[in-house]
Amino acid sequence: MDKNFVFELIERIKDSKIEELELITSEGKIVIKQYQGPKEVQISQLQTQPVIGHTQPAYTEKMSPIESIPHIEKNYHVIKSPLVGTFYRAPSPGAPPFVEEGDMVSKGQVLCIIEALKVMNEIESDVDGKIVKILVENGQPVEYGQELFYIEV
Repeated sequence: MDKNFVFELIERIKDSKIEELELITSEGKIVIKQYQGPKEVQISQLQTQPVIGHTQPAYTEKMSPIESIPHIEKNYHVIKSPLVGTFYRAPSPGAPPFVEEGDMVSKGQVLCIIEALKVMNEIESDVDGKIVKILVENGQPVEYGQELFYIEV
């Protein structure tokens, strides 16, 4: 494929709302991904009283399934990414993950690795508790401050 063609594709989508373009031809495959910024979430009113029972906020087009998780129901401890990088659940490809949902973890236990600038940074739990939800898929990029795990303490 001609590199000028690829650059023209990039130019054409950069001011559009297209987030991903995949083009497969006999010459090969091109995938162009465009960062659109954080997704907008609209919250009309937060509950100030304890929630009894299991309730789930209404799912809207502007919310991802992860954002609709009822974490307001309990006081979960949130592990957030301390840096920008790539999230890995296991120490190496093919190895078992550090933790699974439902696992009990101890303070100081490694939960994941975030690779940044070819450096593997181990992210440890800062509390004892149970992994309730893993919010990021293996190999996904993460932003500084992005929620990674919910831990029930």
